[in-house]
Amino acid sequence: MKQNYRIVSLYSGSGGNSTFIRIGDIALLIDAGKSARALCRALDEIGEDIENISAIFITHEHTDHIAALEVLTKKHPMPIHITEGSADKVCCRCAEHLLSCLVVEQTEFSVKLGDVRISSFRTPHDSRMSVGYRIEFSDGEQERAIGYATDIGYISEEIRQNLLGCEAVVLESNHDVDMLRDGPYPYDLKQRVASKRGHLSNCECAEFAIELADHGTRAIMLAHLSKENNDPCLALDETERAVSGLGVKITVSHPDEPRELIFPKEEDINAEREIYNPWNA
Repeated sequence: MKQNYRIVSLYSGSGGNSTFIRIGDIALLIDAGKSARALCRALDEIGEDIENISAIFITHEHTDHIAALEVLTKKHPMPIHITEGSADKVCCRCAEHLLSCLVVEQTEFSVKLGDVRISSFRTPHDSRMSVGYRIEFSDGEQERAIGYATDIGYISEEIRQNLLGCEAVVLESNHDVDMLRDGPYPYDLKQRVASKRGHLSNCECAEFAIELADHGTRAIMLAHLSKENNDPCLALDETERAVSGLGVKITVSHPDEPRELIFPKEEDINAEREIYNPWNA
């Protein structure tokens, strides 16, 4: 399959989240956590420039998804697309200069940048108004789509409808159930993470990965892994085993470094899997 786009997780996790997507001449960011300096440095590492970003699309208002916005938009003004409920919270945290940059939308909105359409859909999370994104475009021969959904308590029907049929998907694989149960979090926080408005577990991610593969997905980026309640090898192993033989390449995001989503090569589809630490690869 011809690839005329790239998806790079600049960093992903409770310390900060931002994902770079380029489709032809259109470059955008999903979320802007951590800091403006870290975000710009990560872009530089992958050969991209903040000046070329067309817009930022925010999933929700939690700090690990918006912390860079105030400084970033002061130095590099650009459109910010965010749901109405989340925007109220962002405006309270950010300086007045940010307000003029905000493009406030309802929960479900659709924005066209050139020939690329970015559409939001509601996701179950304990925020004011959390969304994922479906990004659609044409390669001149066929219509194509990629999807993004993290910070999700479970796979809702709305998530399912928007991600099925996407050839590439960034999907949360936040925690290992046993590690969360036996880990250092207090009981109420464990309950929050495991709830239907919390975060997706490795096993839930793996189960949905099978469904995605059956509907044409060929590349999945595992995102928002918990440092305390997960291990990249566990997350990778669970999803890879679930989609074994289905021709899907799994990439694991890193909490502090860029990781580019990789598509499978024909010779790799049936090759024996090498066991490795994806964060040290």
